[in-house]
Amino acid sequence: MAPPPLAAAPPPPPPPAAALVHHYTRLLFAAASASAAASLRALLPIHARAVVLGISANPAFATSLITAVAPACLAYARRVFDAAPSRDAYMWNTLLRAHAHSRAHARDALALYARMRAAGVAPDHYTYPIVLPACAAARAPRLGRAAHGDAVRFALARDGFVSSALISMYSQEGEVRDAERVFAERDDARTVVSWTAMVAGYAQNCFFGEAVTLFGDMVAAGVLPNEITLISFLPCLRGQEWLPVGEMVHGFVVKLGFDANVPLVNALITMYGRCGSAPVARVLFNGMSSRTLVSWNTMVAMYEQHGDGVQAIKFFRRMLTEKVGFDCVTLVSVLSACARSGALGTGKWVHELARSHGLDTDARIGNVLVDMYAKCGEIAYAKEVFHSHGLRGHSVVSWSAMINAYANHGEAEEALKLFSLMRNEGVRPNSFTFTAVLMACCHSGLVDEGLKHFNSIATDYQMSPTLEHYACMVDMLGRAGRLVEAYGIIRGMPIRPDKCVWGAFLGGCRLHGMVELAEYVAKELFDSGSNDVTFYVLMANMYFEAGMLEDAERIRGVMKEMELKKTAGHSLVCTDRERIAVVR
Repeated sequence: MAPPPLAAAPPPPPPPAAALVHHYTRLLFAAASASAAASLRALLPIHARAVVLGISANPAFATSLITAVAPACLAYARRVFDAAPSRDAYMWNTLLRAHAHSRAHARDALALYARMRAAGVAPDHYTYPIVLPACAAARAPRLGRAAHGDAVRFALARDGFVSSALISMYSQEGEVRDAERVFAERDDARTVVSWTAMVAGYAQNCFFGEAVTLFGDMVAAGVLPNEITLISFLPCLRGQEWLPVGEMVHGFVVKLGFDANVPLVNALITMYGRCGSAPVARVLFNGMSSRTLVSWNTMVAMYEQHGDGVQAIKFFRRMLTEKVGFDCVTLVSVLSACARSGALGTGKWVHELARSHGLDTDARIGNVLVDMYAKCGEIAYAKEVFHSHGLRGHSVVSWSAMINAYANHGEAEEALKLFSLMRNEGVRPNSFTFTAVLMACCHSGLVDEGLKHFNSIATDYQMSPTLEHYACMVDMLGRAGRLVEAYGIIRGMPIRPDKCVWGAFLGGCRLHGMVELAEYVAKELFDSGSNDVTFYVLMANMYFEAGMLEDAERIRGVMKEMELKKTAGHSLVCTDRERIAVVR
């Protein structure tokens, strides 16, 4: 008798849900590693298969899918989120982070946070380091303060990362005192993150002295800075007097093993340039094992800001020779160098280079082209570049650059006409705009017009006049012989007059032969301890022109005794082969 047939083997049991979720989550992250378009194409089938298997509603899978798909398609991530039957704080935070990563979606992130609060989901210590930067990016200070209140309510404000995010938010809003209060509340448990946030806050708001002091306190407290701390701190060091501090920071970089960090080395190069040590900056650059475009841009900008426009242009040519490439930041520095050195031919070549690479439409390039052409004497080209971008597309920077170009060329009527057109377009002027307008009035003797615009700074725009504005007004009144009015303006200044203001006043006295008034002011300046060579030279020249030779020799004797020397001026003479500096 034949044996009975074997029964078919039963199918293997389906894998448990947890194993499926784990497997498909790994697939999601593998697919997300591709480019945005490719990752979206790879993620859609995985999502579809998860729906068939019934795991798409699992919170862990849904959250992983949101993380993976958000960089490729934020709208799809929101649909996944909205379809989830239950959402925990982790899922909310994931979608919040996806929105907050883009400045364009910062307000959407805040609306999402409001939904989270309305849904009754309690935020955690991961929520506010996402929400608070979004408040700063969206320029929503009231919402930022409300979020701060929520963090206090949920007992999260003293968390290290939350407090650091609060410090950064207030600093970005310019509310440094509020940032300081948050930092002070962490007195008992400050981490390197808290210290770094406060140092960066001071640096961003140009409180450089406070940043240096705080950095010293941090080191004294035994907290070692990290790379971010040092990158945030280095921009505070400007001028030769800060070079020893910069060298100390460089020592920290080497000692802590950060000297291979490219962004940090770039920051060191910039620091050495600002502190007047361009050769050291170049040695650092040449010693880099790997360089980014930012490294090259840093060197070009360093030479330009150091006043060596010719060397900046040479370095740019080296970039092209070594096929490094360039971007808008590079060209802005090179065109500024052309403006500084009067290299009109090179400037036109760079303009054509920008046009051929489609970069001439960038507003930054347009602004610096206007400045370059104006400083090289080609006001017609500057006007052409300005109008090629269309009036409605101009920012206040663009308008100010063109007004300044007209002012420097003595075309006050065109400058004032453009200023009026700018206001009609609804663009609010800034301090640089008013400096250009006042300069136009000054160079053309339009004193009453200048006074009107100077007064409108406070009355119409609720701005405080800057030292540059006061210097323009004193220069304008001085040239017109209205020195008593000029002196009254100086005495009424709410800020301490600088050498430009007093220099403009003494220049007016010299122009109109007001020796006694100049002597009165100069005596005050010298008695107050001022040893600026400009004042001594002005007084010596004034005495000489008035025939008071003994007084002129006395001033020159004081200068010699104090070892004061006037910096020699120089001009650049361009030939076919080179530029020759003529010292005068």
